[in-house]
Amino acid sequence: MLKLYAMFLTLIFLVELVAAIVGFVFRHEIKNSFKSNYERALKYYNSTGDYRSEAVDKIQSTLHCCGVTDYRDWKDTNYYSEAGFPKSCCKVEDCSPQRDANKVNNEGCFIKVMTIIESEMGVVAGISFGVACFQLIGIFLAYCLSRAITNNQYEIV
Repeated sequence: MLKLYAMFLTLIFLVELVAAIVGFVFRHEIKNSFKSNYERALKYYNSTGDYRSEAVDKIQSTLHCCGVTDYRDWKDTNYYSEAGFPKSCCKVEDCSPQRDANKVNNEGCFIKVMTIIESEMGVVAGISFGVACFQLIGIFLAYCLSRAITNNQYEIV
């Protein structure tokens, strides 16, 4: 059973290792995918409670940003032609900016999100490294205990 446990722990370790390598190799594709999905979410934005629209509102209100690259991204959307900027773009609370660019945040959200993700990568890498070390220690100790049990089995009799 200990060998089986060590094998499963090794398998989990290898899957985590492959996921980390794939994430590092394809990080630029991940950025591009995020940017295109965010642009699509802006294009189909509505205020009826769609989960993409809620995500856009949450990002814009939390990070105090507007649009993908800047607030002008909203001008190409159907929502802007009907209602103007969304309230999540406002610089201050309780504003209804309509089409007044002075009342909305100027900076785009894509750069802010990428900055936050890249600044937190060190923490994620450190935690992942710590978990990997504990897994390797667990694998090593499981094999050692399994060998000790196997070697001492005949001495008991």
